[in-house]
Amino acid sequence: MPFMAATAYAQGSPSPVVANATYGAVNAGQQPSALTQASLSEVQKDTSVAPLPKPEALFVNPFGVNAWLREHGIAILLDNTNEMSGMITAPTKGLGLRQGASNTGQYSMENDIDWERLAGWTGFSTHDVMVGRYGIPVSRMFGDNLNPSQEIYGSGGNVVVHLVYAYGEETLFNDRFNVAAGRMSFLSDFSANPLYCNFMNNAFCGNPKASSDNTAHASYPDANWAARFRIRPSENTILQFGVYFTQTQAIYGNAQMRTGFKFNGATIDGEAMPVEFIWEPRFGHDHSLPGHYKAGFAYDTADHKDNYYDGNGDAFALSGLKPRNVHGAWAAWGLVDQMVYHHPGQAPDAGVTLIGAAYFNKAQTATRADQLSIGVLDRGFWKSRPLDGVGVNFSWTHVSDDLTRSQRLYAMQGLPIPNGSLFPQTSAYVVEATYQIHVLRGVTFAPDFQYYFNPGGQKQLNNQALLGFKSHIEIF
Repeated sequence: MPFMAATAYAQGSPSPVVANATYGAVNAGQQPSALTQASLSEVQKDTSVAPLPKPEALFVNPFGVNAWLREHGIAILLDNTNEMSGMITAPTKGLGLRQGASNTGQYSMENDIDWERLAGWTGFSTHDVMVGRYGIPVSRMFGDNLNPSQEIYGSGGNVVVHLVYAYGEETLFNDRFNVAAGRMSFLSDFSANPLYCNFMNNAFCGNPKASSDNTAHASYPDANWAARFRIRPSENTILQFGVYFTQTQAIYGNAQMRTGFKFNGATIDGEAMPVEFIWEPRFGHDHSLPGHYKAGFAYDTADHKDNYYDGNGDAFALSGLKPRNVHGAWAAWGLVDQMVYHHPGQAPDAGVTLIGAAYFNKAQTATRADQLSIGVLDRGFWKSRPLDGVGVNFSWTHVSDDLTRSQRLYAMQGLPIPNGSLFPQTSAYVVEATYQIHVLRGVTFAPDFQYYFNPGGQKQLNNQALLGFKSHIEIF
């Protein structure tokens, strides 16, 4: 899949579901930059539902099945993403760390149904995704617990089929108002940008990693009961907000979430309420430079553990008591991508795009208090290979000062640090460079290099260089 495009999507996958006839919807990492909803001029004549995703795939229309299904408003997609990475340099000695490599991956199936076309239900559509995941990231081998080197792992329950989400969506007033409800992932809707998943490190894909610090913000591949609303005041502005019923103590545990098919509300412990404003302009005399700007805020009513104090107001690292409960937490973010140069004579999505993200958490309860990232992507720079692309991204993560203070108190007493860190954490830096090769229709292969400064925010650990690849196969 190519790096970027100014195209439209209907809400859905870990990164949004691309809704034009070119890009896929299932994979958490191969989509281009996308408009939050189909532009008003692109709304189909025969249905008010956003266009069904139709990715470039190995099998375009096997036995005529895909064409027949789409004619009746049904899209079924199947793909595989695989990420391998290995350590170039040795980890710090004497800590039980080891040098090695690991592989992670995910196969997934998505089903989108336009019920207006299928059954005459005006404006209504449904979306669901099921996945199977395997492997662990190599970053654990050298002591990092902040920025997993491979994002496509974990929370899949170690089962063959895990339900990610399933929800219905209604489009009203010529797509000026949109509402969705069901089992939904908070971070598929908010602080998300599919461009970031051209990279493999979890600092970037599929949201800034600091966004998932708060377990009130359900992250793909898990979901909560939720409702999300979108209002479009103008062609290029959108205001979206929602209510997500949180399960902060159970969201990634096997007891409640192993298969994703356990729908009871026994572990609901609050509500997360995000709001996000989106501006999607097109600059340049020929409107060839698309941009996407997002600013958001979220507050939740769940209880969280304090990073420093116990119930008596003393340091729990010294008292031995449990951390006190803090009611409610907040997060704020800004995301941007902007094409600054379009390669003349090439496809609309061929050009140089700058990307950036800033995420801020309530430091009293979060591990990652702040995260900043900045990068650049270029697709189509090589005319003989117009579907190839290259990208570089940099991330800085600052650990909560309160958490660092607690960790230092544990270290001073010679006690293990509870969250699995080997040393008190401060700040960490990750640089990633990738080259995405379009192998053939529906298949991409991307060699990938990563470099960790202060792995896991621990200055005592050796910096680490990784070499690997990310591959994606869209089967149909």
